[in-house]
Amino acid sequence: MGMITRVRGRLRSLHTLPKLDKKIQDEKISQTVCLLTILLLLPYCFKGQVPLILRLGGVWLVTYSCIVLPLLISANYLYPIKWFKWLTSNAPTLMTKMSGPMTTVIRQLYSPIDKCERMFMKMLNLSNMATQLVFFMMCDRVLLCSFGGYNCPKKRVTGLYSLMFYNVVAYCVSYIKELIEKEDWSPYVHMTQHSNLKHVAMSATKIVLEWTKAITFIITVTFMLLVFGLEQGLEYYQPTALYTFITWTYYMSTEKVFVQFFPALLLYLRLHVLEALEHFYAPVLLRYYTITLALILTVILLLYGQFKFTLVASYLTVYLSFKDMTTNCLKRLRNEQAVLSKFRHATTEEIKNCDDVCAVCLCSMDRARVTPCQHLFHADCLRQCLNASHSCPICKREYVFV
Repeated sequence: MGMITRVRGRLRSLHTLPKLDKKIQDEKISQTVCLLTILLLLPYCFKGQVPLILRLGGVWLVTYSCIVLPLLISANYLYPIKWFKWLTSNAPTLMTKMSGPMTTVIRQLYSPIDKCERMFMKMLNLSNMATQLVFFMMCDRVLLCSFGGYNCPKKRVTGLYSLMFYNVVAYCVSYIKELIEKEDWSPYVHMTQHSNLKHVAMSATKIVLEWTKAITFIITVTFMLLVFGLEQGLEYYQPTALYTFITWTYYMSTEKVFVQFFPALLLYLRLHVLEALEHFYAPVLLRYYTITLALILTVILLLYGQFKFTLVASYLTVYLSFKDMTTNCLKRLRNEQAVLSKFRHATTEEIKNCDDVCAVCLCSMDRARVTPCQHLFHADCLRQCLNASHSCPICKREYVFV
């Protein structure tokens, strides 16, 4: 009886307790929501090399994500943690106060690294070879080892074989291109341009060099035929169709021999959106493509827990490539676009009134730019005229923009 009396007394005391304040209740609810969020996000964390949720399969990943993530986002939006809400509200003021001294310190610390990066990017052959090698290693780990199992170290030589074969193909293409573009087929070197006297030593050197190139080309082609024709492939070299497509397109987008053909392809397509700026658009489009491929592969490697290699790969193939693009080819493209943006686009009626003919090249016009003196030109023709002078080629008036 005494035990029952004590229990009843405690129950009565609970009813007499004052209720918690609403702010305190919301804070406790927000802390509970935060703990539940951490608990429900644990399947996305890494366990070994693959997250737990990826081991269950793609259907479970999609189903779990569609159910859990919207619930967690809405719950954290309704009940935010007090310190997190304070941080988000005061973050802009804190960043503005700290941005000045922090940026100066970061610039001073980063300046020697920036110099080394610029020197590395200027060494085109070395930087290009290093980037290609790292990208092919990424493809080995993602497209062959990751999807085909992690216990496959023999498949990692596929990237080296592929890079070697692609270099052989690039050498053959460059030699054939040199033969096609060659104008002087004479084996002799003259003393001067208009002299008939031959330089014996230079002529002998030229003959030996040309024969060496020809023999190297024949040996290279024979090697390729033996590898792919007689041997029926190499051991441990089993690239998939997706692997070959990604690596070959990346190699073509970064190798100098193939990059030189891309502006000609854009010129052949005659895309009016480019406004005859194909030589400026070509390197930018190729860089965007290679950076996008490398970024996708680095994200996949990050999901598989390969943090060290992902850091090195993203630095070489994404960060340095993007930095080189913004400081070189993208900067030149934006400068040309800024110059042309001062001249507005011509309407179809204005083009018809000019008989559809550009006054510079005397060719028909589908799109044109209008000068302040109301003369119409192709964008490329206008840009070439601007390189010579800032006056109209017809009326010789200097361009004045209001």
